[in-house]
Amino acid sequence: MNEAIHTMLDQKVKQYNHIEFIEKDPICIPHLFTKQQDIEIAGFFAALFAWGNRTTIINKSKELLARMDNAPYDFCTQHQDRDLKKLLGFVHRTFNDTDLLYCVEFFKHHYTKNESLETAFFTSSISIAQALTHFQAYFFSLADAPSRTKKHIASPLSGSTCKRLNMFLRWMVRHDQQGVDFGIWKSTTPANLIIPIDVHVARVARALGILHRTQTDWQAAIELTDYCRTLDPMDPVKYDFALFSLGVVEKFN
Repeated sequence: MNEAIHTMLDQKVKQYNHIEFIEKDPICIPHLFTKQQDIEIAGFFAALFAWGNRTTIINKSKELLARMDNAPYDFCTQHQDRDLKKLLGFVHRTFNDTDLLYCVEFFKHHYTKNESLETAFFTSSISIAQALTHFQAYFFSLADAPSRTKKHIASPLSGSTCKRLNMFLRWMVRHDQQGVDFGIWKSTTPANLIIPIDVHVARVARALGILHRTQTDWQAAIELTDYCRTLDPMDPVKYDFALFSLGVVEKFN
């Protein structure tokens, strides 16, 4: 372990893992709500939209919530067919209203039988890789699942980093005293989470010499998380705050 890197990363976690981080990050979207199911649905969409410019991600998430009358759980579970017209024409990058309508159908299906979205991921004491694989299969288990929507829900089986879903799991599972992540899911612990690796995080990690894999894929996410566990085995993904902010905010090379 390089103590200088450890010290620097700990300092960056302390700098960025605090309440002021929320305002300019997509996690501000679920923070608009207090009901757990609203937090889950709003957080899911904000994470699903999380590629590209953060301001655009936040604005598109707010646009979607406005179309849902800023009550995503009630809208998804109690809507009438005529209400779905409000969603037509919604687009964020490659995500369109076909994808959106299926997501709403899935949420209605799931919440009819479950109190929380947590059970869509964790059916028992399973690994994060197993949880993500299970979620993808379950998400697309409805009869009319559009094939085009499948590109939006990643799985480790395809080698994907699953960045957006790992970020969503960080929001739902991780908890500390800083008030950023929610920590409302208890089926797993922060110790088991996987770093949400993207091009920015990967670039910083390679520049620091803590990631050696050249491909940015699931194995890279595992390698980086394993390194972060040597720094804090109970909360390795807290270093997402440091690595992401070094890459996006500080433009670290």
